[in-house]
Amino acid sequence: MTSYWCSTALLPTGITRGVLVTVADGRFASIETGADPGDAVRLDGLVLPGLANCHSHAFHRALRGRTQTERGTFWTWRDQMYAVAAALTPDTYYDLARAVYGEMLLAGITAVGEFHYLHHAPGGRHYDDPNAMGTALIAAARDVGIRIALLDTCYLAGGIDQPLSEVQQRFSDGDAASWAARVSSLSGSDDVVIGAAAHSVRGVPPEQIGAVASAFPDVPLHVHLSEQVAENAACLEAYGRTPAQVLDEAGFLSGRTSAVHATHLTDVDVRLLGSSATYSCFCPTTERDLADGIGPSVALRDAGSPLTLGSDSHAVIDLFEEMRAVELDERLAAQERGHWSASELLKAATADGHRSIGFDDAGVIAVGARADLVAVRLDSVRTAGTGGTVETAVFAASAADVSDVIVSGKHMVADSKHANLDVAAELAASIAAVTR
Repeated sequence: MTSYWCSTALLPTGITRGVLVTVADGRFASIETGADPGDAVRLDGLVLPGLANCHSHAFHRALRGRTQTERGTFWTWRDQMYAVAAALTPDTYYDLARAVYGEMLLAGITAVGEFHYLHHAPGGRHYDDPNAMGTALIAAARDVGIRIALLDTCYLAGGIDQPLSEVQQRFSDGDAASWAARVSSLSGSDDVVIGAAAHSVRGVPPEQIGAVASAFPDVPLHVHLSEQVAENAACLEAYGRTPAQVLDEAGFLSGRTSAVHATHLTDVDVRLLGSSATYSCFCPTTERDLADGIGPSVALRDAGSPLTLGSDSHAVIDLFEEMRAVELDERLAAQERGHWSASELLKAATADGHRSIGFDDAGVIAVGARADLVAVRLDSVRTAGTGGTVETAVFAASAADVSDVIVSGKHMVADSKHANLDVAAELAASIAAVTR
Protein backbone atom coordinates (compact mmCIF):
# COMPACT_ATOMS: atom_id res chain seq x y z
CA MET A 1 0.00 0.00 0.00
CA THR A 2 1.33 3.43 -0.98
CA SER A 3 0.34 6.80 0.46
CA TYR A 4 0.45 10.27 -1.11
CA TRP A 5 -0.11 13.53 0.73
CA CYS A 6 -1.46 16.42 -1.35
CA SER A 7 -1.00 19.91 0.05
CA THR A 8 -4.04 20.97 -2.02
CA ALA A 9 -6.25 18.63 -4.06
CA LEU A 10 -9.39 18.84 -6.15
CA LEU A 11 -11.90 16.42 -4.63
CA PRO A 12 -15.52 15.98 -5.76
CA THR A 13 -16.45 18.42 -2.98
CA GLY A 14 -14.00 21.06 -4.23
CA ILE A 15 -10.50 22.33 -3.44
CA THR A 16 -9.34 20.75 -0.17
CA ARG A 17 -6.17 21.21 1.91
CA GLY A 18 -4.06 18.46 3.42
CA VAL A 19 -5.40 15.40 1.59
CA LEU A 20 -3.86 12.02 2.43
CA VAL A 21 -4.69 9.20 0.02
CA THR A 22 -3.75 5.57 0.26
CA VAL A 23 -3.54 3.35 -2.78
CA ALA A 24 -4.08 -0.39 -3.01
CA ASP A 25 -4.15 -2.42 -6.22
CA GLY A 26 -3.98 0.75 -8.29
CA ARG A 27 -7.06 2.36 -6.73
CA PHE A 28 -7.78 4.87 -4.00
CA ALA A 29 -8.34 2.84 -0.85
CA SER A 30 -8.87 5.77 1.53
CA ILE A 31 -8.97 9.56 1.43
CA GLU A 32 -8.42 11.67 4.56
CA THR A 33 -8.71 15.45 4.63
CA GLY A 34 -6.94 17.86 6.98
CA ALA A 35 -4.26 15.22 7.49
CA ASP A 36 -0.56 15.45 8.29
CA PRO A 37 1.85 14.08 5.69
CA GLY A 38 3.59 11.60 7.95
CA ASP A 39 5.82 9.39 5.80
CA ALA A 40 3.62 9.65 2.70
CA VAL A 41 5.04 10.80 -0.64
CA ARG A 42 4.45 14.55 -0.71
CA LEU A 43 2.78 16.21 -3.68
CA ASP A 44 2.93 20.00 -3.57
CA GLY A 45 1.01 22.47 -5.70
CA LEU A 46 -2.53 21.82 -6.87
CA VAL A 47 -3.28 18.10 -7.31
CA LEU A 48 -5.90 17.19 -9.92
CA PRO A 49 -7.38 13.90 -11.13
CA GLY A 50 -5.66 12.43 -14.18
CA LEU A 51 -6.46 14.05 -17.53
CA ALA A 52 -7.92 12.17 -20.51
CA ASN A 53 -6.80 12.92 -24.06
CA CYS A 54 -9.79 11.62 -25.98
CA HIS A 55 -8.54 12.07 -29.54
CA SER A 56 -5.00 11.32 -30.67
CA HIS A 57 -3.29 10.47 -33.94
CA ALA A 58 0.14 9.62 -32.53
CA PHE A 59 2.04 9.80 -35.81
CA HIS A 60 0.86 13.36 -36.48
CA ARG A 61 3.33 14.52 -33.81
CA ALA A 62 6.03 14.22 -36.47
CA LEU A 63 4.42 17.14 -38.32
CA ARG A 64 4.89 19.72 -35.57
CA GLY A 65 6.98 22.62 -36.85
CA ARG A 66 7.01 21.21 -40.39
CA THR A 67 3.57 22.10 -41.72
CA GLN A 68 3.95 25.78 -40.83
CA THR A 69 6.61 26.55 -43.47
CA GLU A 70 4.03 27.53 -46.08
CA ARG A 71 0.60 29.09 -45.79
CA GLY A 72 -1.14 26.02 -47.16
CA THR A 73 -4.58 24.57 -46.48
CA PHE A 74 -6.05 21.62 -44.65
CA TRP A 75 -5.47 19.58 -47.79
CA THR A 76 -1.79 20.50 -48.21
CA TRP A 77 -1.34 19.67 -44.53
CA ARG A 78 -2.95 16.31 -45.23
CA ASP A 79 -0.45 15.61 -48.01
CA GLN A 80 2.40 16.07 -45.54
CA MET A 81 0.62 13.86 -43.04
CA TYR A 82 0.25 11.12 -45.64
CA ALA A 83 3.98 11.28 -46.37
CA VAL A 84 4.70 10.42 -42.73
CA ALA A 85 2.05 7.69 -42.77
CA ALA A 86 3.70 6.14 -45.82
CA ALA A 87 7.04 5.90 -44.02
CA LEU A 88 5.92 4.14 -40.85
CA THR A 89 6.51 0.50 -39.97
CA PRO A 90 5.39 -1.31 -36.81
CA ASP A 91 8.85 -0.75 -35.30
CA THR A 92 9.12 2.95 -36.14
CA TYR A 93 5.50 3.49 -35.10
CA TYR A 94 6.23 1.91 -31.72
CA ASP A 95 9.23 4.22 -31.24
CA LEU A 96 7.29 7.33 -32.22
CA ALA A 97 4.19 6.48 -30.19
CA ARG A 98 6.29 5.65 -27.14
CA ALA A 99 7.85 9.12 -27.28
CA VAL A 100 4.50 10.85 -27.94
CA TYR A 101 2.79 9.04 -25.08
CA GLY A 102 5.74 10.01 -22.91
CA GLU A 103 5.11 13.65 -23.81
CA MET A 104 1.44 13.20 -22.90
CA LEU A 105 2.33 11.72 -19.52
CA LEU A 106 4.61 14.67 -18.76
CA ALA A 107 1.58 16.88 -19.51
CA GLY A 108 -0.60 15.12 -16.91
CA ILE A 109 -2.48 12.87 -19.34
CA THR A 110 -3.10 9.47 -17.77
CA ALA A 111 -5.26 7.93 -20.54
CA VAL A 112 -5.35 8.41 -24.29
CA GLY A 113 -7.94 7.60 -26.92
CA GLU A 114 -5.91 6.66 -30.00
CA PHE A 115 -7.98 7.06 -33.19
CA HIS A 116 -6.09 4.37 -35.08
CA TYR A 117 -6.46 3.90 -38.82
CA LEU A 118 -2.90 3.15 -40.03
CA HIS A 119 -3.40 -0.61 -40.11
CA HIS A 120 -1.52 -2.26 -42.95
CA ALA A 121 1.70 -2.29 -44.95
CA PRO A 122 2.14 -0.17 -48.11
CA GLY A 123 -0.35 -1.09 -50.81
CA GLY A 124 -2.76 -2.45 -48.21
CA ARG A 125 -0.82 -5.69 -47.75
CA HIS A 126 -1.48 -7.25 -44.37
CA TYR A 127 1.39 -7.80 -41.99
CA ASP A 128 1.84 -11.36 -40.70
CA ASP A 129 0.01 -10.03 -37.65
CA PRO A 130 -2.87 -8.04 -39.20
CA ASN A 131 -2.93 -5.89 -36.04
CA ALA A 132 0.82 -5.24 -35.93
CA MET A 133 0.40 -1.46 -35.99
CA GLY A 134 -2.28 -1.47 -33.30
CA THR A 135 -0.34 -3.80 -31.03
CA ALA A 136 2.69 -1.51 -31.47
CA LEU A 137 0.60 1.37 -30.10
CA ILE A 138 -0.60 -0.73 -27.16
CA ALA A 139 2.95 -1.82 -26.37
CA ALA A 140 4.17 1.78 -26.53
CA ALA A 141 1.48 2.95 -24.11
CA ARG A 142 2.20 0.14 -21.67
CA ASP A 143 5.93 0.76 -21.75
CA VAL A 144 5.41 4.44 -20.99
CA GLY A 145 2.81 3.85 -18.27
CA ILE A 146 -0.26 5.48 -19.81
CA ARG A 147 -3.62 3.76 -20.31
CA ILE A 148 -4.86 3.50 -23.88
CA ALA A 149 -8.20 3.13 -25.61
CA LEU A 150 -7.29 1.83 -29.06
CA LEU A 151 -10.14 3.18 -31.16
CA ASP A 152 -9.65 0.91 -34.14
CA THR A 153 -10.97 2.81 -37.13
CA CYS A 154 -12.81 1.62 -40.21
CA TYR A 155 -11.65 3.57 -43.30
CA LEU A 156 -12.97 2.47 -46.67
CA ALA A 157 -13.04 5.39 -49.14
CA GLY A 158 -10.85 8.30 -50.19
CA GLY A 159 -13.85 10.60 -50.02
CA ILE A 160 -17.52 10.43 -50.92
CA ASP A 161 -17.63 8.34 -54.13
CA GLN A 162 -13.83 8.55 -54.29
CA PRO A 163 -11.37 5.62 -54.46
CA LEU A 164 -8.60 5.23 -51.92
CA SER A 165 -5.32 6.93 -52.71
CA GLU A 166 -2.12 4.91 -52.64
CA VAL A 167 -1.34 5.86 -49.03
CA GLN A 168 -4.95 5.36 -47.93
CA GLN A 169 -4.76 1.72 -48.99
CA ARG A 170 -2.83 1.19 -45.77
CA PHE A 171 -5.91 2.30 -43.85
CA SER A 172 -8.53 0.03 -45.39
CA ASP A 173 -9.81 -3.50 -44.75
CA GLY A 174 -12.06 -3.38 -47.82
CA ASP A 175 -15.40 -3.39 -46.02
CA ALA A 176 -16.84 -3.13 -42.54
CA ALA A 177 -17.17 -6.88 -42.10
CA SER A 178 -13.46 -7.45 -42.81
CA TRP A 179 -12.57 -4.57 -40.50
CA ALA A 180 -14.66 -6.09 -37.71
CA ALA A 181 -13.13 -9.52 -38.23
CA ARG A 182 -9.63 -8.08 -37.80
CA VAL A 183 -10.57 -6.01 -34.75
CA SER A 184 -12.22 -9.00 -33.07
CA SER A 185 -8.80 -10.61 -32.57
CA LEU A 186 -7.61 -7.70 -30.40
CA SER A 187 -7.92 -8.13 -26.64
CA GLY A 188 -8.35 -5.49 -23.99
CA SER A 189 -7.21 -5.58 -20.38
CA ASP A 190 -7.35 -3.44 -17.25
CA ASP A 191 -5.16 -0.76 -18.87
CA VAL A 192 -6.28 -1.25 -22.50
CA VAL A 193 -9.73 -0.65 -23.99
CA ILE A 194 -10.41 -1.85 -27.52
CA GLY A 195 -12.90 0.60 -29.00
CA ALA A 196 -14.28 1.22 -32.47
CA ALA A 197 -14.50 4.13 -34.88
CA ALA A 198 -15.65 5.11 -38.33
CA HIS A 199 -13.22 7.59 -39.81
CA SER A 200 -15.94 9.93 -41.13
CA VAL A 201 -18.91 9.99 -43.46
CA ARG A 202 -16.48 10.74 -46.26
CA GLY A 203 -14.30 7.75 -45.29
CA VAL A 204 -17.06 5.19 -44.67
CA PRO A 205 -20.07 5.00 -47.02
CA PRO A 206 -23.53 5.19 -45.38
CA GLU A 207 -24.34 1.55 -46.18
CA GLN A 208 -21.29 0.49 -44.11
CA ILE A 209 -21.63 2.91 -41.18
CA GLY A 210 -24.38 0.96 -39.47
CA ALA A 211 -22.24 -2.19 -39.58
CA VAL A 212 -19.43 -0.34 -37.80
CA ALA A 213 -21.84 0.85 -35.11
CA SER A 214 -23.30 -2.61 -34.50
CA ALA A 215 -20.09 -4.66 -34.72
CA PHE A 216 -19.06 -4.07 -31.09
CA PRO A 217 -22.12 -2.75 -29.26
CA ASP A 218 -20.54 -2.38 -25.82
CA VAL A 219 -17.38 -0.39 -26.57
CA PRO A 220 -16.64 3.32 -27.10
CA LEU A 221 -17.53 4.42 -30.62
CA HIS A 222 -15.91 7.47 -32.21
CA VAL A 223 -16.13 9.35 -35.53
CA HIS A 224 -14.84 12.55 -37.14
CA LEU A 225 -17.86 14.77 -37.75
CA SER A 226 -18.28 17.90 -39.86
CA GLU A 227 -14.69 19.03 -39.49
CA GLN A 228 -14.70 20.80 -42.84
CA VAL A 229 -17.32 22.85 -44.70
CA ALA A 230 -16.32 20.97 -47.86
CA GLU A 231 -17.17 17.67 -46.15
CA ASN A 232 -20.67 18.89 -45.34
CA ALA A 233 -21.23 20.21 -48.85
CA ALA A 234 -20.15 16.93 -50.45
CA CYS A 235 -22.38 14.95 -48.08
CA LEU A 236 -25.41 17.12 -48.80
CA GLU A 237 -24.84 16.85 -52.53
CA ALA A 238 -24.44 13.07 -52.46
CA TYR A 239 -27.04 12.09 -49.87
CA GLY A 240 -29.25 15.11 -49.33
CA ARG A 241 -28.46 14.98 -45.62
CA THR A 242 -25.81 16.33 -43.30
CA PRO A 243 -23.13 13.99 -41.91
CA ALA A 244 -24.85 14.03 -38.50
CA GLN A 245 -28.14 13.02 -40.11
CA VAL A 246 -26.40 10.19 -41.98
CA LEU A 247 -24.91 8.94 -38.72
CA ASP A 248 -28.25 9.21 -36.93
CA GLU A 249 -30.08 7.24 -39.59
CA ALA A 250 -27.41 4.52 -39.35
CA GLY A 251 -27.89 4.21 -35.59
CA PHE A 252 -24.41 5.56 -34.90
CA LEU A 253 -25.25 8.27 -32.35
CA SER A 254 -25.63 7.24 -28.71
CA GLY A 255 -24.28 7.74 -25.21
CA ARG A 256 -21.19 5.66 -26.07
CA THR A 257 -20.39 7.70 -29.17
CA SER A 258 -17.98 10.61 -29.48
CA ALA A 259 -18.32 13.04 -32.38
CA VAL A 260 -14.86 14.48 -32.88
CA HIS A 261 -14.63 18.17 -33.91
CA ALA A 262 -18.39 18.70 -34.50
CA THR A 263 -17.45 22.08 -35.92
CA HIS A 264 -19.90 22.90 -38.69
CA LEU A 265 -23.32 21.82 -37.43
CA THR A 266 -26.85 22.85 -38.20
CA ASP A 267 -29.42 23.35 -35.45
CA VAL A 268 -30.83 19.94 -36.36
CA ASP A 269 -27.37 18.38 -36.02
CA VAL A 270 -26.95 19.90 -32.56
CA ARG A 271 -30.29 18.47 -31.47
CA LEU A 272 -29.37 15.02 -32.81
CA LEU A 273 -26.12 14.93 -30.85
CA GLY A 274 -27.73 16.31 -27.72
CA SER A 275 -30.80 14.09 -27.70
CA SER A 276 -28.65 10.99 -28.15
CA ALA A 277 -26.19 12.11 -25.41
CA THR A 278 -23.34 11.75 -27.90
CA TYR A 279 -20.11 13.28 -26.63
CA SER A 280 -18.65 16.22 -28.54
CA CYS A 281 -14.86 15.95 -28.56
CA PHE A 282 -13.31 19.33 -29.27
CA CYS A 283 -9.64 19.64 -30.23
CA PRO A 284 -9.18 23.43 -30.30
CA THR A 285 -5.42 23.60 -30.87
CA THR A 286 -5.73 21.43 -33.97
CA GLU A 287 -8.95 23.04 -35.15
CA ARG A 288 -7.31 26.46 -35.11
CA ASP A 289 -4.03 25.14 -36.57
CA LEU A 290 -5.95 23.75 -39.54
CA ALA A 291 -8.27 26.78 -39.73
CA ASP A 292 -11.26 24.48 -39.36
CA GLY A 293 -13.41 26.89 -37.38
CA ILE A 294 -15.00 27.23 -33.95
CA GLY A 295 -17.57 24.61 -33.02
CA PRO A 296 -20.83 25.35 -31.15
CA SER A 297 -19.69 24.06 -27.77
CA VAL A 298 -22.30 25.92 -25.71
CA ALA A 299 -25.21 24.92 -27.96
CA LEU A 300 -24.09 21.29 -27.82
CA ARG A 301 -23.76 21.37 -24.04
CA ASP A 302 -27.17 22.95 -23.63
CA ALA A 303 -28.69 20.33 -25.95
CA GLY A 304 -27.29 17.48 -23.81
CA SER A 305 -23.99 16.59 -25.52
CA PRO A 306 -21.15 16.31 -22.97
CA LEU A 307 -17.86 18.00 -23.84
CA THR A 308 -14.57 16.10 -24.01
CA LEU A 309 -11.14 17.17 -25.26
CA GLY A 310 -8.33 15.89 -27.45
CA SER A 311 -5.00 17.04 -28.84
CA ASP A 312 -5.63 15.35 -32.23
CA SER A 313 -2.68 16.28 -34.48
CA HIS A 314 -0.47 17.24 -31.52
CA ALA A 315 0.35 20.69 -32.80
CA VAL A 316 0.30 21.15 -29.01
CA ILE A 317 0.04 18.48 -26.32
CA ASP A 318 -1.44 20.44 -23.45
CA LEU A 319 -4.91 19.69 -22.08
CA PHE A 320 -4.83 22.92 -20.04
CA GLU A 321 -4.56 24.82 -23.30
CA GLU A 322 -7.38 22.76 -24.82
CA MET A 323 -9.60 23.47 -21.81
CA ARG A 324 -9.25 27.22 -21.84
CA ALA A 325 -9.37 27.37 -25.64
CA VAL A 326 -12.96 26.14 -25.58
CA GLU A 327 -13.98 29.15 -23.50
CA LEU A 328 -11.68 31.65 -25.20
CA ASP A 329 -12.73 30.59 -28.70
CA GLU A 330 -16.36 30.92 -27.68
CA ARG A 331 -15.64 34.43 -26.44
CA LEU A 332 -14.22 35.34 -29.84
CA ALA A 333 -17.23 33.89 -31.66
CA ALA A 334 -19.85 35.43 -29.34
CA GLN A 335 -17.96 38.59 -28.37
CA GLU A 336 -18.83 38.05 -24.73
CA ARG A 337 -17.32 36.17 -21.79
CA GLY A 338 -18.44 33.54 -19.32
CA HIS A 339 -19.68 30.57 -21.33
CA TRP A 340 -17.80 27.78 -19.54
CA SER A 341 -16.70 27.66 -15.91
CA ALA A 342 -13.31 26.26 -14.95
CA SER A 343 -15.03 23.41 -13.10
CA GLU A 344 -17.02 22.44 -16.20
CA LEU A 345 -13.90 22.42 -18.34
CA LEU A 346 -11.98 20.33 -15.80
CA LYS A 347 -14.83 17.82 -15.77
CA ALA A 348 -14.56 17.56 -19.55
CA ALA A 349 -10.82 16.91 -19.26
CA THR A 350 -11.12 14.38 -16.45
CA ALA A 351 -14.25 12.37 -15.54
CA ASP A 352 -16.23 12.88 -18.75
CA GLY A 353 -13.15 12.39 -20.89
CA HIS A 354 -12.21 9.11 -19.26
CA ARG A 355 -15.81 7.90 -19.51
CA SER A 356 -15.92 8.59 -23.25
CA ILE A 357 -12.95 6.31 -23.91
CA GLY A 358 -14.10 3.46 -21.71
CA PHE A 359 -12.39 4.16 -18.39
CA ASP A 360 -15.52 4.93 -16.39
CA ASP A 361 -13.75 4.54 -13.06
CA ALA A 362 -11.11 7.23 -13.59
CA GLY A 363 -10.88 11.01 -13.59
CA VAL A 364 -11.92 11.64 -10.00
CA ILE A 365 -10.12 11.49 -6.64
CA ALA A 366 -12.53 9.22 -4.79
CA VAL A 367 -12.38 5.89 -2.98
CA GLY A 368 -12.55 3.02 -5.46
CA ALA A 369 -11.49 5.11 -8.47
CA ARG A 370 -8.24 4.54 -10.32
CA ALA A 371 -5.47 6.22 -8.38
CA ASP A 372 -4.42 8.92 -10.85
CA LEU A 373 -3.00 12.21 -9.57
CA VAL A 374 -1.52 15.20 -11.39
CA ALA A 375 0.40 17.82 -9.40
CA VAL A 376 0.51 21.32 -10.92
CA ARG A 377 3.10 23.84 -9.68
CA LEU A 378 1.75 26.99 -8.09
CA ASP A 379 5.11 28.79 -8.05
CA SER A 380 5.90 29.05 -11.76
CA VAL A 381 5.88 32.32 -13.68
CA ARG A 382 2.47 31.30 -15.03
CA THR A 383 0.81 30.24 -11.79
CA ALA A 384 2.45 32.34 -9.07
CA GLY A 385 -0.07 34.54 -7.28
CA THR A 386 -3.09 33.04 -9.00
CA GLY A 387 -4.64 31.57 -5.85
CA GLY A 388 -4.33 27.85 -6.48
CA THR A 389 -7.96 27.41 -7.55
CA VAL A 390 -9.61 25.54 -10.40
CA GLU A 391 -9.29 28.78 -12.36
CA THR A 392 -5.52 28.53 -11.88
CA ALA A 393 -5.51 25.13 -13.54
CA VAL A 394 -7.68 26.10 -16.49
CA PHE A 395 -6.78 29.73 -17.18
CA ALA A 396 -3.19 30.04 -15.96
CA ALA A 397 -1.35 26.71 -15.94
CA SER A 398 0.21 24.85 -18.82
CA ALA A 399 1.61 21.38 -19.37
CA ALA A 400 5.01 22.78 -18.38
CA ASP A 401 3.68 23.28 -14.84
CA VAL A 402 3.02 19.58 -14.25
CA SER A 403 5.56 18.30 -11.71
CA ASP A 404 4.27 14.84 -10.75
CA VAL A 405 1.98 12.28 -12.33
CA ILE A 406 0.65 9.15 -10.63
CA VAL A 407 -1.04 6.52 -12.83
CA SER A 408 -2.92 3.72 -11.06
CA GLY A 409 -0.81 4.41 -8.00
CA LYS A 410 2.53 4.36 -9.83
CA HIS A 411 4.70 7.49 -9.66
CA MET A 412 5.47 7.82 -13.38
CA VAL A 413 6.59 11.49 -13.43
CA ALA A 414 8.53 13.19 -10.64
CA ASP A 415 9.99 16.69 -10.77
CA SER A 416 8.79 16.91 -14.39
CA LYS A 417 10.86 13.89 -15.47
CA HIS A 418 9.58 10.52 -16.61
CA ALA A 419 10.62 7.63 -14.41
CA ASN A 420 12.51 5.75 -17.13
CA LEU A 421 12.29 7.69 -20.39
CA ASP A 422 14.22 10.61 -21.87
CA VAL A 423 11.18 11.92 -23.72
CA ALA A 424 12.84 14.76 -25.63
CA ALA A 425 15.64 12.52 -26.91
CA GLU A 426 13.19 9.82 -27.98
CA LEU A 427 10.98 12.34 -29.75
CA ALA A 428 13.93 13.70 -31.71
CA ALA A 429 15.19 10.27 -32.72
CA SER A 430 11.82 8.72 -33.60
CA ILE A 431 10.71 11.73 -35.65
CA ALA A 432 14.01 11.89 -37.52
CA ALA A 433 13.56 8.25 -38.48
CA VAL A 434 10.30 8.91 -40.35
CA THR A 435 10.91 12.38 -41.81
CA ARG A 436 14.24 11.97 -43.60
